[in-house]
Amino acid sequence: MKITRVFAFMAMAGLATSAFATNGYFSHGYGIKAKGMGGAATASTDDAFFGANNPAAAAFAGNRLDLGVDVFSPNREASRTGLGPLDASVESDSNFFLVPEFGYNRMINNDLALGLTVYGNGGMNTDYPGGQIPANVCGPGAPASNILCGQGDLGVDLMQLIIAPTVAFKFAPNHSVGISPLIGLQFFEAQGLQAFGGISSDPTALTNNGHDDAWGFGVRVGYLGKITPTVTIGAAYASKMSMDEFDDYAGLFAEQGDFDIPANFGVGVAWKATPELTLAADYMRIQYSGVKSIANPVDNLFPITQFGPANTFGSNNGPGFGWDDVNVFKLGAAYQMGDWTLRGGYTYNSQPIPESQTFLNIYAPGVVQNHLSLGATWATSKTGELSFNYIHAFENTVKGSGSIPPAFGGGEVNLTMYQNSFGVAYGWKF
Repeated sequence: MKITRVFAFMAMAGLATSAFATNGYFSHGYGIKAKGMGGAATASTDDAFFGANNPAAAAFAGNRLDLGVDVFSPNREASRTGLGPLDASVESDSNFFLVPEFGYNRMINNDLALGLTVYGNGGMNTDYPGGQIPANVCGPGAPASNILCGQGDLGVDLMQLIIAPTVAFKFAPNHSVGISPLIGLQFFEAQGLQAFGGISSDPTALTNNGHDDAWGFGVRVGYLGKITPTVTIGAAYASKMSMDEFDDYAGLFAEQGDFDIPANFGVGVAWKATPELTLAADYMRIQYSGVKSIANPVDNLFPITQFGPANTFGSNNGPGFGWDDVNVFKLGAAYQMGDWTLRGGYTYNSQPIPESQTFLNIYAPGVVQNHLSLGATWATSKTGELSFNYIHAFENTVKGSGSIPPAFGGGEVNLTMYQNSFGVAYGWKF
């Protein structure tokens, strides 16, 4: 096994066994404190997760170390209707995942800070048991099959780890800029997609090839300004991360296995309404449309003639999930009472999956939109703090409309999802 793969497995096992599916497939927020406030953190300076939120915040964060972990529990269900013997409904297994996070910051002087954030950017996971479709229904002699007429379990597993070293500089007493080079590592596995072998550019690199890894790079830049004693504003932009191809799945994803991490940007404000109460609001946009394997619709396959489809799976303009760009709105509040700080938040994101694109999203049903979060921090000493948070993503269903193309028999696919997570972190100030 190559050295890079050995390191990849160690890093992913130890740092990012993530399986998000909240704002599309990005995390609800980064840092246990931020998650307790609906993920609103672009104008926050109270932890070391600036590499994921706003690099400029490092200049105000002080010397600190933060370690945390989430227990993440998504519940996913998919159904096919209007197909007679092909009608089926199935729920995904594998409902619990650990999502660790790490942040460190060191003030070199009053104006310059160096830091490091390591976090699970996001991901998606489905693990549907097979056997819903009876034998011979998916074709003469076909065994009992999964809901997409493949053999065995059906699903995908995508995990993304980002390492973000950071430098931030105060160019004025209350204003800073920062930059975080982003080093990305992702894992992917697909199972049960054998039914698409005849319309893949490389059927041997389509499904059931175990986990493949890919490295890539990008950059996040940010600005933070304390424009009054009570109001702080922030803005951050992360470029699209150019990732290596998943060679073992070159016959699945467009552009021969390419799966870049999309560009995203956000702005935020934090207002200290009273000495005890802080209110925060963020807006974020995730540009899924810039990644063909995510944004290309299933319609790119058609027309299918005796010469094959217009664009096979894995080809330069092959089909993807058909996702739209996502707008995310985050609101949060924090109230300090002695050694305790109590938090609450709400997040809404626009729907990434159109009703016409639910078919392939059976294995990536990131349809939740409304999230409620609660959190708290207990100052255990002058230098230590213990934080908690709970997030519930409310159940949402996207009902297909013209979602299964006639070439696949017609009918509809409906997707349902809800999620819960609980996180804990400890922070040291020094």
